[in-house]
Amino acid sequence: MQSLLEQIKKRRKELAFKQQDMLLRVGISRQQYQRLESKGNPRLDTLELIAKGLKSELLLIPQEKLNAVLAALAEDSEKPIGPDQLPEENKKSLTDNPWQGLLGDDE
Repeated sequence: MQSLLEQIKKRRKELAFKQQDMLLRVGISRQQYQRLESKGNPRLDTLELIAKGLKSELLLIPQEKLNAVLAALAEDSEKPIGPDQLPEENKKSLTDNPWQGLLGDDE
């Protein structure tokens, strides 16, 4: 299993964010963010900010549930989500605003 810092870096790259993008998303400079990814020992509040900036959540998963969670995540990533699988509130908002989420930002 990857370390938390490796997961953060992987997630940033999946979203096609550069380290310098984190200044606008989280409020920390490229140098601070680079140091965090390479050596990091961030505070919990910093991790929470980074997770939000990377459209992610921090979770504490009990070890006895880890395999079930990983299996569920793997299964979920294999299934493409279609409009019929969206919650009703998302369907309505997409009808009202077809441009919603186009740039990958729902904020």
